[in-house]
Amino acid sequence: MISSTEYSCDVLIIGSGAAGLSLALRLAERYRVTVLSKGLASEGSTLYAQGGIAAVFDEADSVESHIEDTLIAGDGLCDREAVSFIASNARQCVQWLIDNGVLFDKERRANGEEHYHLTREGGHSQRRILHSADATGKAVETTLIDLALRHRNIQIIERGNAVDLIVSDKIGLPGPRRIVGAWIWNRNREKVETCSARSVVLATGGAAKVYQYTTNPDIASGDGIAMAWRAGCRIANLEFNQFHPTCLFHPEARNFLLTEALRGEGAHLKRPDGTRFMPDFDHRDELAPRDIVARAIDHEMKRLGADCMYLDISHQPADFIRAHFPTIYEKLMTLGFDLTQQPIPIVPAAHYTCGGVMVDKYGRSDLDGLYAIGEVSYTGLHGANRMASNSLLECLVYGWSAAEDIFQQLPTREHAHHLPAWDESRVDDSDERVIIQHNWHELRLFMWDYVGIVRTTKRLERALRRITMLQQEIDEYYANFRISNNLLELRNLVQVAELMVRCALARKESRGLHFTLDYPHQLPVARPTILTPDVI
Repeated sequence: MISSTEYSCDVLIIGSGAAGLSLALRLAERYRVTVLSKGLASEGSTLYAQGGIAAVFDEADSVESHIEDTLIAGDGLCDREAVSFIASNARQCVQWLIDNGVLFDKERRANGEEHYHLTREGGHSQRRILHSADATGKAVETTLIDLALRHRNIQIIERGNAVDLIVSDKIGLPGPRRIVGAWIWNRNREKVETCSARSVVLATGGAAKVYQYTTNPDIASGDGIAMAWRAGCRIANLEFNQFHPTCLFHPEARNFLLTEALRGEGAHLKRPDGTRFMPDFDHRDELAPRDIVARAIDHEMKRLGADCMYLDISHQPADFIRAHFPTIYEKLMTLGFDLTQQPIPIVPAAHYTCGGVMVDKYGRSDLDGLYAIGEVSYTGLHGANRMASNSLLECLVYGWSAAEDIFQQLPTREHAHHLPAWDESRVDDSDERVIIQHNWHELRLFMWDYVGIVRTTKRLERALRRITMLQQEIDEYYANFRISNNLLELRNLVQVAELMVRCALARKESRGLHFTLDYPHQLPVARPTILTPDVI
């Protein structure tokens, strides 16, 4: 059977989080935009972001301070130019959100003036985090979705997986190598369709689902990184996977995050006996960058043979806790925990992919017409460790800068109509889907064990051997059977896992989120790890 359904638009945006939707709304002023959402449009990491967005809104703060804090948190590996670009454009991009209806919390000061209530999180020397209670991502996502659904120039396709990017030379088109669209697995129709576009934007988020324990939603399977690599784009710094220090330890809420803003408002990390341990590891105590805090928790758990550590803010007034963290308070109450009265059990969990598709300050990748923005990309902002609340900011700034570039470049790009249909005439329905599930669980378990918070060369090499075996099985399966959501995600996760391990093996030092017992010290010069596919 050959699939023939075809969509056509000016710009195809793969992903419906803050990056993709903010870009879509800007572009829709002039162009026809299609947004592909793997789940429902409102699903994704943005929806679950609790803390907030970092930007300088206080007269006592400065852009220079934001830059320096980011550089310090990135442990010498940030690109200063990229950091300066993002921090300098932070306020105007957050103001765009405000102008479009996102409500951030405010407070009235002693002089009677009303200001935004700013919190402080790990790595920040000032209070500069704008937030909407403890559900900032939800406020941002729901506002942007509502605007996008009502815009006549935006088409949203839900429950659609991007299978692969369509590149001009692969389908015999003349001229320079460029992106011309993508194949889409429409889960509602259970068929592969094509979408032609003059530009394609990857806004697919990260790849934390490669690990057994993660704070991310199920859709975070590294799709954009894997597709860009297969299309011929370089990737960088995938050895830096951020583990959020404080994920709730509970069998019924394995990916529930306890925001860093709790520590910003005075919460302490404690051992099971009630003693604090962060003062033993860093002078910034609980407000040290996430890589340091996660390693400290991991160290104490292993040293004591404990299943978890504890986060305690019960020394703060109960009314203050309920007012500032209503979502967390209510969720914990349903699980039998009272945030105002007791310490909460926590463990680190995979949270954020600091590396990704290499792009410039406009989100342009190595492939003409292909952009990558948000967590899928490597901009140079995060370096060896992302500073809290810089992630939503990066999404917004690159949603703006990519739009500015697309406005300039799109009129010069031809539209490749009538793309070749997807041919599945030589594949069958699989009667062995249990193989996918087995491979899925095996991958996530050994990535957690071998490519986790603390690594060794032997563990990494063992992981790479297992990945190579899985890739052979998955490639054979992909070639012979009709695709499914789980197969597509597993294929992408295994590809990204390989890239993560190759990056980790290439870094002969410990820096930021990459800590290896074989190379515990830092090299004198910090350089990004860049992998180049054979396609280029």
